[in-house]
Amino acid sequence: MDNFVFSLNATIPIFLVMVLGYILMRVKFFTEDFVSVVNKYVFKVALPVLLFRDIATTPVSEVFDIRFVVFCIIATAFMFGATWFFAWKFLPDKSMVGAFTQAAARGSAAVLGIAFVENIYGNSGLTPLMIISAVPFFNIYSVIILTLGASDRESQDRKGLVRHTLFNIITNPIILGILAGVPFSIIGVTLPPIVLTTADSIASTATPMALLAVGASFQGSQALARQKLKPTIAATIIKLFVLPAIITPLAVLAGFRDSALVAILIMSGSPTTVTCYIMAKNMHNDDVLTASVVMLATLLSSVSLTLWLFLFRSLGYI
Repeated sequence: MDNFVFSLNATIPIFLVMVLGYILMRVKFFTEDFVSVVNKYVFKVALPVLLFRDIATTPVSEVFDIRFVVFCIIATAFMFGATWFFAWKFLPDKSMVGAFTQAAARGSAAVLGIAFVENIYGNSGLTPLMIISAVPFFNIYSVIILTLGASDRESQDRKGLVRHTLFNIITNPIILGILAGVPFSIIGVTLPPIVLTTADSIASTATPMALLAVGASFQGSQALARQKLKPTIAATIIKLFVLPAIITPLAVLAGFRDSALVAILIMSGSPTTVTCYIMAKNMHNDDVLTASVVMLATLLSSVSLTLWLFLFRSLGYI
């Protein structure tokens, strides 16, 4: 019951903030221009600063485990690769492939990971190492997939597309934020209080503003239309049930238990992160589909994560 209550406390408030954004847009308190500016601010400023702070303040050297790192890297590649293949093979509308793949493969590992593990074990365990191992690749794979799936892709030749993809990876603000934080994490340098306090202030705006923007951009009639409803449900099922059903048993076979297993569960089965919407919107992919998956996965994750935690605890793995 405690885990179920915790899951509700972790997910329902997020969903309610998105609902608030939807309501404020419907009553015309928000305008499309305002939401557009918010999207750009979150994508280019707030989220990069948030990731920089989280990576830079994560003591990776204290919990380094090469087996765990390799597992997370391989699992992340599998999640994106297998989901992309499924989307390309079975989605009739190929313009949805990029958004579908990102929404179905990328979860809120950094946001929920430490919270869940600390709630169960009283410390973050191997979660910071999971964040270092997986989150940078979440962003790299997302940039590649969204660039290949962008709505203006047809206008580029093959060489131009490769250059465009590489340029997007190199200049992506989120990836730059992660790379900027890695040296501080590896060396163990403590950020000066002035820098850390400033970063905290900026980072604290990322999640609420992004959630409001997701809610404001949610188009119920389009999301619930037949062409959006089926991929929304499919991506949500893949994110919350299929991927963790594949990844976590492999983690158990590899010998991971307790906080390591919970961290891998969060990596593979946490709800679609709101960052997906911001990136899809800014990289000319299907933001309506992405927003729908974010909202549905967030709503259902309190049930799915509770079921996974209950299962592993009953089996004595956590």
